[in-house]
Amino acid sequence: MNIEATIIVMVYKNLNQVIQTLDSIKKQTYSNYEVIIVENNSKNKETFEYYEKISKQDNRIKVCKFDINYFNYSAIVNYGVECSNGEYIVMLNNDIEFITEDWIEQLLMYAQRPDVGICGAKLYFPDRSIQHAGVTLGTRGLAGHRCREVQEKDFKKDDYINIVQDLSAVTAACFMVRKQLYIDMLGFDEKLAVAFNDVDFCMKIRTAKYLIVYNPFVEAYHYESKSRGMEDTPEK
Repeated sequence: MNIEATIIVMVYKNLNQVIQTLDSIKKQTYSNYEVIIVENNSKNKETFEYYEKISKQDNRIKVCKFDINYFNYSAIVNYGVECSNGEYIVMLNNDIEFITEDWIEQLLMYAQRPDVGICGAKLYFPDRSIQHAGVTLGTRGLAGHRCREVQEKDFKKDDYINIVQDLSAVTAACFMVRKQLYIDMLGFDEKLAVAFNDVDFCMKIRTAKYLIVYNPFVEAYHYESKSRGMEDTPEK
């Protein structure tokens, strides 16, 4: 059976958060997927013992070591795509915990449409305030998450953040794209090593006349920036 979805999880330290993310992946209702863990500069013995353990427990999980002595998110995920076997790629941060169990089906519902380039998710902070409900260009300096830190309870069920819609961009903390389209668009720009690589990629997708879909029926907690810290320095 051909693999339909490859979930790429980049590991940068913080093993406990990665365990939580992988445990939440296992709870989903979909089965035709693989997980590519892209290992980048972990040092702890416990991390590699965990890799060995989970690889034996589930043959859908594969660890690919990316040996560079600096952090470049774009290069890491591009390498993960090279290692992948799925028709669809899920970019997934290592600090995501899913609420929705049928999240792959929800992403596929739109990502498989020929007019759609990317399908993204609704993400929450642990206190259930909004972390991501799509990305708006021209806010927070260059681009920012809509409704960030607004409490979920302040929105009605039929408010705009609870409706599937076409947007300018979505975060790569959790989105799905066809692998061939990712390759055709030349992947993430490795000159953007840390921040805005996902926004840049979405702009390439939009320029190629594909839609960027925000699907609020894919819900997850995003324990933002636990591994890397905030992207608020000139270097980042």
